[in-house]
Amino acid sequence: MRTRTYDVNGQRLEALVGGPDSGELVLLLHGFPESGDAWRRQIAALAGAGYHVIAPHQRGYAGSSKPASLFEYRLGLLARDAIALADAVGATKWSVVGHDWGAAIAWRLATTHADRLRHVVVMNGPHPGTVGLHALRRPTQLLRSWYIGAFQVPFVPELLLRAGDHAWLRHALTASANTGAFDEDLLRTYEAQWSQPGALASMLNWYRAIPWEAPTPALPIDVPVTVLWGERDRFLDRGLADAGLALCRHGELVPFPNATHWLHHEEPAEVNRRLLQALA
Repeated sequence: MRTRTYDVNGQRLEALVGGPDSGELVLLLHGFPESGDAWRRQIAALAGAGYHVIAPHQRGYAGSSKPASLFEYRLGLLARDAIALADAVGATKWSVVGHDWGAAIAWRLATTHADRLRHVVVMNGPHPGTVGLHALRRPTQLLRSWYIGAFQVPFVPELLLRAGDHAWLRHALTASANTGAFDEDLLRTYEAQWSQPGALASMLNWYRAIPWEAPTPALPIDVPVTVLWGERDRFLDRGLADAGLALCRHGELVPFPNATHWLHHEEPAEVNRRLLQALA
C-alpha cells in the first residue's frame, strides 16, 4: 500500500493505492467522518487478488483539497471526482465500492454512468433518489438522521466537533460500532486528519450541500449491484437497502445480521470475501 496524489477535476486528491497498475481498477469511496484509511484491510485483500485499488481521501478530507464553498460538495461534483480518477489511470471500465457517503456516490454513478462501470458494491448507504419518499413512509428514519439538520447550522457544529480533541466524532464512531471495531492507531490517524485547517468545515459541507443538490433520479439501474448491509445500523434502516435494490435489474442483498454501520471494520474477512466474490 502506497500513497499517491492525483490532480483531477480541479482538485488535488490524495489516495491510498495498492495492487498492480495493470490490474482492473477498483475505487473505494469512504464516508463521514472517515478517509481512505477506512479501507486498509480491504486494500490489502483486493490488491492481493490482482486488482488496482485506489482509496482516495475524498475532497475535504485528510490531505486532499478542501474548497471553502459548500457548493463544491454537491454530489454531482463528487461523482465526477471518481470518474476523473478513473480517467487519470486510463481505466475505461472499472468497479466502485462505496460506504456511507461513498455509497451515495456509487449509487449516483450507477444511475448516471453505468457505461463506465463493471460492478457496484454498496455498503450501508442509501440511493439518494429514494431517501425522501422512504423517510415520508418511515418517519423513524427522520429521527435517525437528526444530525443532518443539526449540521446545517453555521460555525457551531465545527466548534462542537473540535471540542475535547474531537471527542464527539470519536464517540460517534466507537459508540455506534461493535466493541473493538476501531483500533487506536486508526482513531489517531483520523484525529490528525480532523485537526487539519479547514477539515471539519469541509466534512460538514457534504451535508450542507444537500439542500442545493440536483436530485439523483430513481431510474432503473443496469449495472450489477451488490448491497452489503449491516443490520444493526443506528443511522439507516434496512428499508433503504431494499429501496435501492428495487431499482436494480441485477441486484443482490447480502445482510450482515450482527454488524452495524461500520461492517467493513467489524467483519473485514467476510466483507473481503463478499467483495472478491462480487467483483469476480
